[in-house]
Amino acid sequence: MKFSTAPAFDGDWRRLSAGEQALFRTALHDHFIPACDARAQDPIRPWPRGLRVKSLKGAAGIMEMTWSFSGPDGRATFEWRTIDGQPMIRWRRVGGHDIFDKP
Repeated sequence: MKFSTAPAFDGDWRRLSAGEQALFRTALHDHFIPACDARAQDPIRPWPRGLRVKSLKGAAGIMEMTWSFSGPDGRATFEWRTIDGQPMIRWRRVGGHDIFDKP
């Protein structure tokens, strides 16, 4: 699975603490990336319940994921895309609940 980041994500990332970055990386490697690989093979396969992945209301094509519930609040928005016939994820925002103002 390929990934890219939007400029807003890059700015958000720099504002996260080292601990928040570590939690996000763990969620990616342990749960999100394996789920993406599985969905690439079977698009109707459900996302892991613990990540609470769902479509973002009012923002067509953008999904949200919660990677931390118990402080600090950890959320991210992303798009599922296809480039040259290959699936990829474009990360749009990362941080707390405030990222939903401009997903």
